[in-house]
Amino acid sequence: MLTAELAAQVRRIQVHTGRQVADVLAGAYHSVFKGRGMEFEEVRPYVPGDDVRTIDWNVTARVGAPYIKRYVEERELTVLLVVDISGSQDFGSGERTKREAAALLSALIAFSAIHNHDKVGLLLFRNGAEEYIPPRKGQRHALRVVREVLAAGRDSEQSWRNRFELPIAVLKRFFRLRAKTKPQARKDQSTGAGGARMRPSDIGHALEFCRRVLTRKAVIFVVSDFLDDGYLPVLRSANRRHDIVCVRMVDQRELKLEAAGLIALEDAETGKARLLDTRSKAVREALADRAQKRRQSITKAFRGSGIDTIEIDAAGSVIDPLVSFFRMRERRLKR
Repeated sequence: MLTAELAAQVRRIQVHTGRQVADVLAGAYHSVFKGRGMEFEEVRPYVPGDDVRTIDWNVTARVGAPYIKRYVEERELTVLLVVDISGSQDFGSGERTKREAAALLSALIAFSAIHNHDKVGLLLFRNGAEEYIPPRKGQRHALRVVREVLAAGRDSEQSWRNRFELPIAVLKRFFRLRAKTKPQARKDQSTGAGGARMRPSDIGHALEFCRRVLTRKAVIFVVSDFLDDGYLPVLRSANRRHDIVCVRMVDQRELKLEAAGLIALEDAETGKARLLDTRSKAVREALADRAQKRRQSITKAFRGSGIDTIEIDAAGSVIDPLVSFFRMRERRLKR
């Protein structure tokens, strides 16, 4: 259901991104994604003046008269946005959550594609394909893509941002659970503190779904924080057939914690909770080191697989990293 709040949010994104697409992105997008080149259309009888290099000698020999191959330029592209809507995407320590930044990014790409008469589609996923919108043209279709990214998960569990620092009552319950853990609670690690069923990311499953539904080569933007393991083989396989671009959504609070005293944290992907003393410099440095190593590991794995990446800070600019990516691709094409 399209609520008034959601409609207003979509409208704001449309106005905001519309100007940026018209002023900045449209030309960069067009120069980077040029379509698949020339596509065979038909054979027809040769007429004087035709290029002899286009003669189809097999058909000519079969019918006893010269025929040529006719080609048309295939400009149209298929762009698919594969967007992670798992629990961790609802985290945001600044003005935007990672999901809201992903919606803004989706709008920029969708409107750029529509501006260039390309098709754009959407796949929302958690631990499986949640919703698939086949690629189509048109501004109304692009607006639907943006709306679905924003709407995903709005009626589910409480926002991760609101659960970053748990209230005192939850802290007390946390200590009681630590003192006497019930076997059932220990067995079901996918249930969160609020009783909602946690559904972690499964990027590999989402890419397998893409393989089944996309019959032709497409440009696929995988938008996620990549808090998942075991997806690289599937990602490499998909990149051999399609043009894969991985967009990693990050939040600075995930990379570095401030000294905020004793806090309880809950993993948005698995529901596991733990108590953390952020007054300890050693704890803060260990967390920052672990986050940095994971960041470097992901970047190295993508680069080694020949997969382009964009990193976007949820609280920062979305368009600047996208423009930098387009310019990088354009320079690479000119080499």
